Amino acid sequence: MSQTPPSTTALRVSGLAQNASTPFQILPDAKAMAALADTLELSGLRKLRFEGQIKAHGATDWLLTGTLGATVTQPCAVTLVPVTTRIDVPVRRLYLRDYEETDAPETEMPEDDEVERLGTWIDPETVMIESLSLAIPDFPRAEGAELGEMVLTEPGVAPLTDEAAKPFAGLADLKSQLSDKKDD
Repeated sequence: MSQTPPSTTALRVSGLAQNASTPFQILPDAKAMAALADTLELSGLRKLRFEGQIKAHGATDWLLTGTLGATVTQPCAVTLVPVTTRIDVPVRRLYLRDYEETDAPETEMPEDDEVERLGTWIDPETVMIESLSLAIPDFPRAEGAELGEMVLTEPGVAPLTDEAAKPFAGLADLKSQLSDKKDD
């Protein structure tokens, strides 16, 4: 087992108090935030803060709970205008000593995605980076940005629009035409 911690924030499980919680607080400096923004392909990252505690959960397992806060800037998915998003999310990880993974080629994702295998170290910094990457919006949009519609067709042919391609789009018109014929 490794004696060298994976990061400066990693805590050796054997050194954690069994009967008290161990608090942690991570406030990366500007250089670390710039490197993380680059890794996560963000235009900017500010006010990154991750704080919480690690405490025993039963006789052999450990529970990490905390709060992640950050302000991220990324390009709008439609206009590429910078979009700033504030992220404030609770974080929870349960480290189990008897965690079992299957090597089967096709397995379903476990329902509880907060459970991990307990190793020699618990690293809040790794949890912070993972949680931040999951909390970042996939397709941020600037206020008022709308994805337009492109309609292409051959000359002389009626274009097929998104509205016309919907299977039930014309039912209301057809119903109204049928009721008009009944009234005649």
